[in-house]
Amino acid sequence: MRVAVLHDLLPDEARPDEEDTLAQAEFVAEELVPVGHSAQLVPFGLDLEETGEALRRAKPDLVFNLVESVGGKARLLHLAPAVLDALRLPYTGCPTEALFLTTNKVLAKRLLSLRGLPTPAWVTVDDLITSARVAGGRWILKSVHEEASVGLEDDAVVEASGPKLLKLLSERAPRLGDEAFAEAYVEGREFNLSLLETETGVRVLPAAETIFVDYAPGKPRIVGYAAKWREDSYEYNHTPRRVDFRVDEWSRPWILEVNANPCLSPDAGFMAAAKEGKLAPADVLRRIVVAGGRGGE
Repeated sequence: MRVAVLHDLLPDEARPDEEDTLAQAEFVAEELVPVGHSAQLVPFGLDLEETGEALRRAKPDLVFNLVESVGGKARLLHLAPAVLDALRLPYTGCPTEALFLTTNKVLAKRLLSLRGLPTPAWVTVDDLITSARVAGGRWILKSVHEEASVGLEDDAVVEASGPKLLKLLSERAPRLGDEAFAEAYVEGREFNLSLLETETGVRVLPAAETIFVDYAPGKPRIVGYAAKWREDSYEYNHTPRRVDFRVDEWSRPWILEVNANPCLSPDAGFMAAAKEGKLAPADVLRRIVVAGGRGGE
């Protein structure tokens, strides 16, 4: 099978998280060859006509979609499957609608709440402008759209209410992709729950927990940008595993985010969970390819 591995078109001066998207694509392409596929890397940028032409030249039987941002904006990642839908090319992973809904974290939290699923309370800038009656407490300031913990450091965890919280969100927004919200901070344990589609249905892979080793009292236990990408940082070397699911001190689970397009790099959380489930990277990729092929039937 001819597989086009679709990935982010990187800027000239890429951040570590952006460079990882290319490393991920190269890893996937290399792993596909031994299991009988040919693989070609295809970058996806804002020039949709150019990308479409590159895909037409490649004539893939399947597109392995690894696009995490378009033009440096994670909020545009749904453009990749949208273009593939328009070209009528089968592809791996979630469809356009799922990526659009989950990339906006506030929208995803609203949908979770409507379904009665536990997600920490949150407020947006608009909420704070229209009502100053927001209770004081501990909040974490997060990007509405950006992934990879962009802009998320220890100082993102704040004690604030009403006008002060609005001021902090407004000041931090440029570091968070220009749109931010505040989520109630949950002190507790962090877990990653990964789902993999197989021939017999969806498989829940073994849960992975992030351990905050030797963190000083008062230091926020969060997996921020340094913990994910700065290999020389204290956080990177003291947070084995990385996740989006919390269990508080009363053992109540809280869904923080839904990542419909997880990183498949060999050192990332998804592959770690697969390894605990006795699945080699080739096994994971084979199942993803099979599922993507069924989607194009």
